[in-house]
Amino acid sequence: MVGPYGAVTWWGFSPALDLQNEYKRWGDAACSKDPINILLVGCGDCRHILKTLAKTYKWEKTQINIYVVENNLELFARHLLLLGIALESKQRLGLQEKCELFLELFGNSLIRPQTSEYLQEKANECIRMVTDLEYMKENFPLVDMSLLKFKERDLLEGIFKFWRNPDGKLFDITKCWDLRLRKYLEVRYDYRNNVYDWDYNMALHSKAPIIRFQEYKVWRDQGVAFELREDASYETTNRSLASGLVVTKDSEKCGSRGYWGDIINSPYLAFGIESDEESLFEKKNDVYVKSARDISAHNVTSFMYEIMNRQKYEPVKQHSTARGKQEQATIQEVIEEVEELQVTEKDIGTEEKQDAGYIATDNVKVYFLPLNCVPDLQKKSKYRELFNLVYFSNSTVHLCTPEVKALFSQHSMLILETTKFMIDLKEEQSNEYLNKVSAMAQRAGCQILGSCDAVKDTYAYFKYTV
Repeated sequence: MVGPYGAVTWWGFSPALDLQNEYKRWGDAACSKDPINILLVGCGDCRHILKTLAKTYKWEKTQINIYVVENNLELFARHLLLLGIALESKQRLGLQEKCELFLELFGNSLIRPQTSEYLQEKANECIRMVTDLEYMKENFPLVDMSLLKFKERDLLEGIFKFWRNPDGKLFDITKCWDLRLRKYLEVRYDYRNNVYDWDYNMALHSKAPIIRFQEYKVWRDQGVAFELREDASYETTNRSLASGLVVTKDSEKCGSRGYWGDIINSPYLAFGIESDEESLFEKKNDVYVKSARDISAHNVTSFMYEIMNRQKYEPVKQHSTARGKQEQATIQEVIEEVEELQVTEKDIGTEEKQDAGYIATDNVKVYFLPLNCVPDLQKKSKYRELFNLVYFSNSTVHLCTPEVKALFSQHSMLILETTKFMIDLKEEQSNEYLNKVSAMAQRAGCQILGSCDAVKDTYAYFKYTV
């Protein structure tokens, strides 16, 4: 039986990190001018890649090589899709449209018809990329899929072909979502609103108070997290959330396509609970003015702006006296004003170069590695002592074996995701998990940096000691 977190991690259960910042903060500063090689295991989404890419303008130019290991090919397909949206030139997509497309496809079971059409168009382009690596190298050099197995690339092509198929009967995510709810809640299904209320107030609210109950409830019930346009109709199945799973039916195992992702935590954790913009966390009458949806839109918009312009995103400030009752500008209004007013000379100078293609990312490269290949990496000389930073999600931390130390470079960093946002775990279970993974890290030759609270801290940081 598939649990509430699912068999596929469509979105991460922790906020996005600027990996270069983490390395410079905790790692070996003396090696900062050398290429930084990063191994990401089981992230589930591209949040860390996106934020790292966006924040490169802050640092001295350094080559960053990010190697990604996942357990499902559908995740690689979504990485390619979402990174492609983030790197679309402004001649193709405006900032607001990019943000809306990204968040809809990232965290919504149901999307707008025009978003579905965009997904079909991108599927065609992705098919060409995955079947012609030279075309991909020339047109989307950020990602390198040459290290995947031939069979995996063939299966990726099949995933993209499914995305572009307009037949709605092949995958009805509304039915799939309801089926998951019924299987998980069982006799509690008829009282599911009470379950949502309990999970929110007894677990989630204390960990991420910016998430509002109403938006969490809608997502729990329907799978729709980001309705950024009030006048739009979110009614079309998001095919990028479909995946296959071997299930047992009548004592026989068979493949089943469905929604096999998270139905309890929500997509808000990845982009919607932390931000560098402190004004977004303003309170009135002890209630947050903005919601996790607003924070997500701001963060994704800022990342895309910074990737495009290589400078800090500064939303247009609104004067409280100018709007009377409408003191707080909507995210859409801010984005539109930024698009109109913040056109720099650099934008104009690179306009022709970005007209038909993707935004250039000269000093960042992302490599997709074969599925579940961490044990195999240790046996290959090209990966020995290669990685300056290694990251394991809490669902893949079992792969952090003593043999992993063969991958660590001198003074390498290890980041392990805690269970802070796994809302069905008790405090004792979270503490037990942290003690266990800390012992695993020590057996791999790593010592913890600072202290880590299993309930309060999102990540545990370690350093490899030769």
